[in-house]
Amino acid sequence: MPVIFKRLALLLRAHIDQLSWQAVALAILTHMLLTWGLLFIANEEALTSLTTFFYYYTVTTSTVGYGDFSPTTDLGRWVVALIQIPFGLALFGVLLGKAGQTVTYLIRRAMTGDKNFAHSNNHIIIFGWHDTRTKKMIDYILADTKRTDRRILLAVTEQMDHPFLANESVDFARLTSFTNLGELERVAIRRADKVIIDGQDDDQTFTTALRISRLVKDDCHISAHFLDETKVDMLLEHCQNVECSSAKSAEILVRSMQDPGSSRVQEELLSTLRGDTQFSLAIPKDSKEMEFGTLFHHFKLEHDAILLGVAHNLSAQNMDLNPPLDYKVSEGDILHYISVERVLSSEVDWSSLEK
Repeated sequence: MPVIFKRLALLLRAHIDQLSWQAVALAILTHMLLTWGLLFIANEEALTSLTTFFYYYTVTTSTVGYGDFSPTTDLGRWVVALIQIPFGLALFGVLLGKAGQTVTYLIRRAMTGDKNFAHSNNHIIIFGWHDTRTKKMIDYILADTKRTDRRILLAVTEQMDHPFLANESVDFARLTSFTNLGELERVAIRRADKVIIDGQDDDQTFTTALRISRLVKDDCHISAHFLDETKVDMLLEHCQNVECSSAKSAEILVRSMQDPGSSRVQEELLSTLRGDTQFSLAIPKDSKEMEFGTLFHHFKLEHDAILLGVAHNLSAQNMDLNPPLDYKVSEGDILHYISVERVLSSEVDWSSLEK
């Protein structure tokens, strides 16, 4: 028994020293019970019913003091004057201080990226930080007004505070590494729906993509950006579920020289902030075979959208651009099209298009 009491005493002392919520709650509860017991002994019957006492205790201890309830006996008044108000005021101050400390801690943790996002689900993770490019990526994501409403989680390794604290759609996590399993679990990598990898350099992007490609769920799409195209070929040898992009400045410059205005077309198609944009749409399961020409005319007439081509998987390695009108399209294929806004699958009358 002495050992048990000693352990309880040590536990209680630890909570008091740390001023934990448990210690604050226990002190307030003890004070409430003591006050109620003494008022009950003082025959303050009008104050001791459960609802009335809670209301009276809160109003009096917080010094609001409406005056609608008060002790009527001498002993009751002594209890209030010597026990309830002095100790209650101290506890009320402690409660307010603890609440303020907790709020400050939560805000600070959100700013520094120390929060745990292991509970997240179907979210977008962006690995990497670049002063201008990352902000543009988030602006482009949020500009798609008909996108699936997913949280965006920015994960960085730099020593920095949350750069988008005022944006309620963006969370922030500062990791020690993009390849550490524990850190990846903290951002719920296994339940992410979309992943963008834009590391400080190609090596970080390569190792991050290689690490997470086998951790994500089957239908999660990973996009990785490289400067060196040889890294793209190396990564695709090991990871088929990663779509890689690389800088195409040489191609764009030549195309702009030979066909003036080409760079403007590229810019317009990539940006969701203005004008027509390139989108994609997967044909629903259980859909019957259709012809590309039928789809092409339907999308133009009904949605003012132009079909560009058909891909057969998320990474679009074997995309057929501008296929013939009798080209067969079936369930699971992905249509790439140009439109002012995204066309949702629910907005397409698939049954009328089936052959």
